[in-house]
Amino acid sequence: MLNKNELKNSNITIMGLGLHGGGLASALFLAKAGANLTITDLRSQEVLAPTIEKLKAFPIRYVLGEHKEEDFSKADLVVKNPAVPWDSPYLKLARRVESDISIFLSFTENPVIAVTGSKGKSTIVSALFHIMKAQFPKCKLGGNITISPLSFIEELPAHAPVILELSSWQLADLKGKNLLKPEITLISNIMHDHQNRYDCFQDYIDDKLQIYQDQSPEQIALIPKEELSRGWDKIGKAKKHIFSLDQDGFDGDTLFGFRDGQGIFRNDHGQEEMLVPKKLHLPGAHIKGNILAAASMARIYGVPLDIVQTQVKNFPGVEHRMEFCRRWRGIDFYNDTAATLPDALAAAIQSFSKAPLVIFGGTDKELDISVLQGIMGKASQRIALQGSATQRMLTLLEKENLNWEGPFDNMEEALNRAVELASKDDVVILSPGATSFGMFQNEFHRGHVFKDLVSQLV
Repeated sequence: MLNKNELKNSNITIMGLGLHGGGLASALFLAKAGANLTITDLRSQEVLAPTIEKLKAFPIRYVLGEHKEEDFSKADLVVKNPAVPWDSPYLKLARRVESDISIFLSFTENPVIAVTGSKGKSTIVSALFHIMKAQFPKCKLGGNITISPLSFIEELPAHAPVILELSSWQLADLKGKNLLKPEITLISNIMHDHQNRYDCFQDYIDDKLQIYQDQSPEQIALIPKEELSRGWDKIGKAKKHIFSLDQDGFDGDTLFGFRDGQGIFRNDHGQEEMLVPKKLHLPGAHIKGNILAAASMARIYGVPLDIVQTQVKNFPGVEHRMEFCRRWRGIDFYNDTAATLPDALAAAIQSFSKAPLVIFGGTDKELDISVLQGIMGKASQRIALQGSATQRMLTLLEKENLNWEGPFDNMEEALNRAVELASKDDVVILSPGATSFGMFQNEFHRGHVFKDLVSQLV
């Protein structure tokens, strides 16, 4: 565990400044603590200019477009970006390696609620934050949702709950540190993801399970019923509760789940509470399940039932996740760019009462696309974006004798073709089922491009 005396006048290298806040928040926190900072990033000064501009008040040394071994071997501490793999030869030169999450956990005593999972975690934490802040106005949300907790650590009141969304990479960075001790933890699900980064699926699972490892017996671990066969109920010391987000998955063994389309929670007195109604304005059974998970964690934390029910009903959803963009000429447009897994694409296609026109495709993560068999045919039209994953998806479509448009090498052409094919009361959804690199900076850039183009339709 770090202390502030260690930071003052220490030589610290930040590996990966980035554009989404983690590197910036670390740099600001450490610079204010009096550290001598070196920031190194393989990207150019031109690309990183927006972030560098926010650090101009501090005497920081930049090494851009390359990494130098001495910046790692001579540093007292290296702060890594989660995207940097642990087998990096530069990290092997470092005396000590931390992350923005581990630094935050070293310096806070605030109660933490932590969520991970292959899909759904951003919706869960966003819905949980929406509910919690009605009861705890000083509550904060951070982590993988592109808000570093170091960005709010200095303004965080004592006892205010902190909700953390954690990726497998962020959890891997916490192994062996005994820092992550959430009051409540939840894994939404485990699907094949990031297999271009991991040697095997079990390694990915093991990183996810780190979320349970350091909890105390007084804390609570929420475990998906569907994963019990993996032995997760034997991991960690926390109190274990089972849940199911499958439709009609509520039974005598589950703390929360669905029955007859309603999201039900069993309180401390054994009484059943309806937290999620049959109908929400957000589409998709998977979204409804994520909202139930959030509502249940809020009840566990002590948010009154009436507040939970009210906040569930007015939850607006999350940007880039089944996000309603616009109704234009009777056509509804949805942005689901965060659907970077084939499973998420499959869920999106099945989220609407009428078959949608889907824009799909992108860069390959070496994932199994068999989940799309029999599903892609449920879309009324299939519009492909270019990418290495797209080629495998098109092979699947060909085997099922399904037609498609494209693949297009830019979003504008893909959207224009979707508009040409759509009729009144149709749904057009961007749900790629793949990552975005190559054509876009990241999935959020992809979503913003789509939304901008939709807003410009006349």
